[in-house]
Amino acid sequence: MNSDSKPALLLIDIQKGLDDIDYYGGHRNNLQAESNARRILEFWRNHKLPIFHIKHNSTNPNSPLAKGQPGNEFKVIVEPLASETIIEKEVNSAFIGTNLKQQLDELAIKKIVIVGLTTDHCVSSSTRMAGNLGYDTFLVADATATFDKVGADGTKYKAEMIHEVELASLHNEFATVIASDDLLKSFKEIL
Repeated sequence: MNSDSKPALLLIDIQKGLDDIDYYGGHRNNLQAESNARRILEFWRNHKLPIFHIKHNSTNPNSPLAKGQPGNEFKVIVEPLASETIIEKEVNSAFIGTNLKQQLDELAIKKIVIVGLTTDHCVSSSTRMAGNLGYDTFLVADATATFDKVGADGTKYKAEMIHEVELASLHNEFATVIASDDLLKSFKEIL
């Protein structure tokens, strides 16, 4: 495979602070998201494909994701190797205030695979922007997850519903939403 066709993997905000379920809404869907992200990460490592670990540095000093807090660190299950790129951000999109696009363009990346947390925040923002920037984007449904949310009117929405609705909104508009097994099978065939 030539360098301009190598797909890049973006692992978004898979950080220890997101284990604080109570802080983020009291319930989370898809507890297998990190395990599925790890399987994909291992595939990328085995095939020597480009990997980008995205880290959220919250500007809220009370957030578990604030820089300097233990929760800011990557979860061990997907901890970056010394040779892998880390992009730090302070907003939802991995493309804003970072050099991610420049690094992808320097590697002639056209195809991006996205996994991480949370589906309706940083994963969605980064997926939308990747699609808008013209990347052929794949969002791995079972390697993402989110939390319960309370709407402006006080209605509580379950994480499972938020996750599914967000994936539906992104599919075929900004990205191809795909399951991890299907992604790995299709990428094995082209590598």
